[in-house]
Amino acid sequence: MKFDRIILGIDPGTTIMGYGIIGIQSKKPFLISMGYIDLRKISGHYAKIKYIFERTNALVKNYSPNELAIESPFLDKNVQVAIKLGRAQGTAMIVALNNNIPIYEYAPLKIKMALTGNGQSSKEQVAGMLQKIFKIDKLPSLLDATDGLAAAYCHFIQPSFLNNTNKSKSWKDFIKNNPDKIR
Repeated sequence: MKFDRIILGIDPGTTIMGYGIIGIQSKKPFLISMGYIDLRKISGHYAKIKYIFERTNALVKNYSPNELAIESPFLDKNVQVAIKLGRAQGTAMIVALNNNIPIYEYAPLKIKMALTGNGQSSKEQVAGMLQKIFKIDKLPSLLDATDGLAAAYCHFIQPSFLNNTNKSKSWKDFIKNNPDKIR
């Protein structure tokens, strides 16, 4: 199947990093792939970062996404955990930037709200909703994969994405194409 665009969604992590890839055809999403990058057996933070880079790069090369939707790190009480999570997210973003893929960042609350209508939804509730939307027979053993898919789907359902037929290349173009958004 030929797609109008492909979205790579990533749920960054330094233990498990989830991803989901959806293809859009005639404004309808189709599940292409989802899975996770297991970092539990890799020792050393920098080795994990390198592996995230390599695996994310492989996803980009294999699926040629047009856009990256990535979950932003939540604020953690443990500063070291937050820093490591930010590095994992930044590594995936660098892959996108190196391949000229636009990046869209979404807070976990926004992703959950987009899928279930409740920003406090559990991973299981989000996964269940995605299972219905994409008619997934069996969910993956680790729901980080569905979290990555949720980021991609959240990006897909954003009004600016669905109505984006006139992409602006500059602020001047944006103002010209969107006079109703200027006060």
